[in-house]
Amino acid sequence: MALVAGVDIGNSTTEVCLARFSGRNIEFLAGGLVKTTGIKGTTANLPGIINALEDALKKAGLTMSDLAEIRLNEATPVIGDLAMETITETIITESTMIGHNPSTPGGIGLGGGRTVAFSELSAVRAGEKVIVIIPGGIDFEAVAAALNTAHQRGVDVQGAVVRQDDAVLIANRLCKKIPVVDEVTFIDKVPLDMLAAVEVAEPGQTIKTLSNPYGIATVFELSPEETRLVVPIARALIGNRSAVVVRTPQGDVKARTIPAGFITITGRRGKVDVDVEAGAVRIMEEVEKIQPVQDVQGEAGTNVGGMLERVRQVMSELTAQPLAEMKIQDILAVDTFMPQKVQGGLAGEFALENAVALAAMVKTSRLPMQQIADQLTARLGVKVVIAGVEANMAIRGALTTPGTAQPLAILDMGGGSTDAAIVTRDGVVQAIHLAGAGDMVTMLINSELGLDNIDLAEDIKKYPLAKVESLYHVRLEDGTVRFYEQHLPPAVFSRVVILKDGEMVPIPTTHPLDRIRHVRREAKKRVFVTNAVRALARVAPTGNIRHIPFVVLVGGSALDFEVADMVTDSLAEYSIVCGRGNIRGSEGPRNAVATGLVLSYPDGKA
Repeated sequence: MALVAGVDIGNSTTEVCLARFSGRNIEFLAGGLVKTTGIKGTTANLPGIINALEDALKKAGLTMSDLAEIRLNEATPVIGDLAMETITETIITESTMIGHNPSTPGGIGLGGGRTVAFSELSAVRAGEKVIVIIPGGIDFEAVAAALNTAHQRGVDVQGAVVRQDDAVLIANRLCKKIPVVDEVTFIDKVPLDMLAAVEVAEPGQTIKTLSNPYGIATVFELSPEETRLVVPIARALIGNRSAVVVRTPQGDVKARTIPAGFITITGRRGKVDVDVEAGAVRIMEEVEKIQPVQDVQGEAGTNVGGMLERVRQVMSELTAQPLAEMKIQDILAVDTFMPQKVQGGLAGEFALENAVALAAMVKTSRLPMQQIADQLTARLGVKVVIAGVEANMAIRGALTTPGTAQPLAILDMGGGSTDAAIVTRDGVVQAIHLAGAGDMVTMLINSELGLDNIDLAEDIKKYPLAKVESLYHVRLEDGTVRFYEQHLPPAVFSRVVILKDGEMVPIPTTHPLDRIRHVRREAKKRVFVTNAVRALARVAPTGNIRHIPFVVLVGGSALDFEVADMVTDSLAEYSIVCGRGNIRGSEGPRNAVATGLVLSYPDGKA
């Protein structure tokens, strides 16, 4: 009898399959799963491997000394990195606008007039249209009383801009309804004695006039050339419930295109330079024309150039291999949006600008895996074998899923890469590693929702959403309602929440549930579905994805509550039987490679 452990070192997790061989009989005993320590395929993986082995052995009631052999996958080190290249940027100088969206502006409507300081309100002549600028430190009741007094003596107060969070309190005490915008951080920078417009929309609505260049032209009586210049202002204000625009004589408004740089892609079929500004679709068209990719270089001094070099340097240091040997094996480009700070804004304004997200992957030699095996043998005193190529082992494990047979393809969607492999009827295996997977989805969610919180974006990716409509019920993202016998925590009332492990995690943004859900689903489609089709087309024997009869989804991302359904739907048009794997009929999509490693014993054939 022999006790054998198969160890799969993945980008995100390290998995173990523990089995006992008795002649030709095999008994699967236990499995282990821990987070991968270090970058896949480097000696930093050792602590994770040992922890996973100890976990599995403990479950089986065995010790390390009982092991006859440890079988590792031939995990060629793969490292991915991400970069965002902004293509346009809104530049607004001379404090020309406040593209503002506080959660609780006051009043309603559109007002226009000359900006005056609150302290100078008493000197304004009757009949003059004014926008009152109110600094911090003044009580809302005193503000309301002063505005009412000015109105009673004939001053046409058209609106107010407030430093503090007092808009509703002030508006509720006014004898004349006017738009009031609050929470303006740099209130002291609002230019005085200038023509301005203030707009506040009804609850649930967005502004109509100041987000329309022709609306701004009407308010300020602009010429056609001046109207052209305010387009960036209007764009930055789209979707806001409130806004302030101030016209200054020296104001300079323009949309500036930032050179995003270019990338040089070298493939087996040629070499091409692509300007990142051309967008993700163009980049991916060129990648597919010359694939398989052999290397990618980025223009020096740009985000993408720095990112690609960083990937090379990190892998070179980890594997002690020359930097010149580090080649980018694949890239994935996705069109997205990136919050860009509005230069000259007065309340920390951001505008969503066009951007291209890039994921890159570099692959090195097999050498580091032998280092892992040697060090593992020295530490544990157990025979360690590099048993076979990862794709071959994954195929073996996937074939234990009930209802599968050769020919069969697998899709392994992890954190940094999407891997595909296919085995033909005669046992020939073809595999591909492509850049872009779960980490890129998280980055897109983080950027497009303006979260600046990767952990929160990761939770949004992994779990469904709900809107807390009362202290006793929530509306789930599919529209169904769930009631509770005990009241919910007050902190989640009227908030969009993440349903995570039986708890409700409030999302600290003003985005509605539908918007968050749309961003999440679109990010997954643009990465997972795109790469699934791309990967299968690469490994299909004839290059035609329709010639693949079965696809089994394995890996951590196959456990996602919606990714598997998205991929299945996208492959349905090709008449492919696709679904989550169920390794050994019991493990779900996990443990495919580790199981395959065990099944390859004792012949050691890949």
